[in-house]
Amino acid sequence: MKSSIKLQLSFMMFLQFFIWGGWFVTLGTFLGNNLNATGGQIAIAFSTQSWGAIIAPVFIGLIADRYFNAEIILGILHLLGSGLLFLMSQTDDFSVFYPYVFGYMLLYMPTLALVNSVSFNQMKDTAAEFPLIRTFGTIGWIISGIFISYVFGWDTQASIASGALYNTFKMVALASLLLGIFSFGLPKTPPYRDNQKGFSLKSLLGWDALKLLKDRNFLLFFIASILICIPLAFYYQQANPFLVELGMDNPTAKMSLGQASEVLFMILLPIFFVRFGFKNTILVGMIAWVIRYLLFAYGDVGDRTFMLIVGILLHGICYDFFFVSGQIYTDFKAGEKVKSAAQGLITLATYGVGMLIGFWIAGKILDAFTLESGQHDWKMIWKFPALFALGVFILFLLVFKNEKINYKNQS
Repeated sequence: MKSSIKLQLSFMMFLQFFIWGGWFVTLGTFLGNNLNATGGQIAIAFSTQSWGAIIAPVFIGLIADRYFNAEIILGILHLLGSGLLFLMSQTDDFSVFYPYVFGYMLLYMPTLALVNSVSFNQMKDTAAEFPLIRTFGTIGWIISGIFISYVFGWDTQASIASGALYNTFKMVALASLLLGIFSFGLPKTPPYRDNQKGFSLKSLLGWDALKLLKDRNFLLFFIASILICIPLAFYYQQANPFLVELGMDNPTAKMSLGQASEVLFMILLPIFFVRFGFKNTILVGMIAWVIRYLLFAYGDVGDRTFMLIVGILLHGICYDFFFVSGQIYTDFKAGEKVKSAAQGLITLATYGVGMLIGFWIAGKILDAFTLESGQHDWKMIWKFPALFALGVFILFLLVFKNEKINYKNQS
């Protein structure tokens, strides 16, 4: 691949995840403090990500994969998204804000597949070339947190009270506008001609891979994938409000340490996977969720700040060792004929169904432990996902049978 194309794709990935990280991390804090949203309202706002994940495969299959170049659709979606992000910065009413965020996530979630399509189309060796390009996305997410905390100081308690978090939407609206314009100059990525032969909704949603559920181990993994997304939803929805309420300095930038740990543990994952196998790898990922939430429950801003930092840094193990290992396992079990369908099924189950349930439960728990003062009993809130993750860990430990997977043969 030419160096100029690598730069284009890297910048595309950087902006793609700078946009997401620049408003989604602080969304819970913004909703609770600036829109006075309840836990239930915060939950349905975060659930728009899940609805976007459910609808995105249909959109990609119906339009992007069949009729138009991926870079053109990418540009249009980000231009439209820029407008909605700006509108989100102009309201203090949740009932007005919600349609904007819902519409935006319907536009944004398909772009995650589109940036991958644009990248893959330019690569001869995806396994060797894509990880570096994708790393720039993680860097973009980290930089957005640094901007919010260290450059602009929008996430201090005083700044939040003055409405500074509205600026996060303006910042990413500009980034989305830039990416929208930039996308039209990306390498041409024409639609896949094979998709012109016919359209199968069952294939798009991953239903062709349902036969894999006849395998006892894969069925258990599938169920565990849905269940583990419930504690995952707690982190996305409540971690930033939690750190802000505790009075942590620069909480958004500190949360980006989790993305930095993703890069480190992504490098370590193949070594761990080969040496200890799939079951042990995924069990480490599960128990990391338990440890993380116990650290959050008993940590504070003071002598136990280190517990909060360690909890954030565990994100790399929590995410990579479960979800990335799970993608590799799914690829191994599916085989060539239903490989794409199997990945679609797992994505639908996790980011769609699992996260949808998780956000709803997290909202209910938040409301249940909201004090009359408006503060929250965070110790009790974090104990719930810790216990839930422990239950999933024990279930998986007891009934999943070892399978030998040769990591080196996975593409």
